[in-house]
Amino acid sequence: MDFYRYPLTHIFDVPQIVTIHYFEYGKDFIFDGESHDFWEFLCVDKGEAIVTAGQHTHKLKNGAIIFHKPGEFHSVATNGKTAPNLVVVSFVCHSPAMAFFENKILKLGELERSLLATMIAEARDAFLTPLDNPYTRRLERNPSQRQGAEQMIQFSLEHFLISLYRKGQQNCTQPKLAKAMKIKQDQEQWEHIRNYMASHLTQNLTVEQICQDNLMGLSQLQRIFRSQCECGIIEYFSEMKIERAKELIREDSMNFTQIADYLGYTSIHYFSRQFKKLTGMTPSDYALSIKALSER
Repeated sequence: MDFYRYPLTHIFDVPQIVTIHYFEYGKDFIFDGESHDFWEFLCVDKGEAIVTAGQHTHKLKNGAIIFHKPGEFHSVATNGKTAPNLVVVSFVCHSPAMAFFENKILKLGELERSLLATMIAEARDAFLTPLDNPYTRRLERNPSQRQGAEQMIQFSLEHFLISLYRKGQQNCTQPKLAKAMKIKQDQEQWEHIRNYMASHLTQNLTVEQICQDNLMGLSQLQRIFRSQCECGIIEYFSEMKIERAKELIREDSMNFTQIADYLGYTSIHYFSRQFKKLTGMTPSDYALSIKALSER
């Protein structure tokens, strides 16, 4: 008997990527703006950004995303106080469902954040072009990229769009399954622990102190970390410290010795070693790279 070959429909089809960026801006950065004939979205991964879209100006905070439709003028600036991290992706998509994203500011969930992280990781492998240059107009393919890197970007972006679209269409009052509730609880506890650690960046926390202050057993804490990230508890805390150090360097309000002391490091030398271990560059090299970007 003959088998029927079912033609799969696509609600979103992204045939081309234009640019993929991950920016770590200083506190006084301004991008004057542009318009183009393809879609673009900007997501605030950390901090705050002031975004102009057409005739409107918006103040976006951590986890917010805005879409710019083809032909819409848009610009971005920092607020002069904090140094934000931004993800900006521009792409070609002619699917009618893209109309859903016009004139919308949405909030990302854990799934969307994970898909964004996949896009950025695959882009760093797929392209030789630095992801922190706001004036990039052409991506250069990496001839040594892992197999499927570009397709992973496409899949992740289409999945990202579908997830946001579904969240906008679904009825939020639908009953939750027990498994979904457990996942939600873990995510809430994860956010609680992250916020706790973020509020103690000036201290030298131990695993025991984290458990004690959050009324949580060690096995429970370890399980949550295993489900949410791929590193140890103290390693994650060290990465948070260095991310805060990078922000302070970009804000240019303290010197390196003051930053090391503020974040609880025993010496400027230990701070510099940790910074280079986690970023691949010294604090001085990082400061120079930010200065060079601002002067372009």
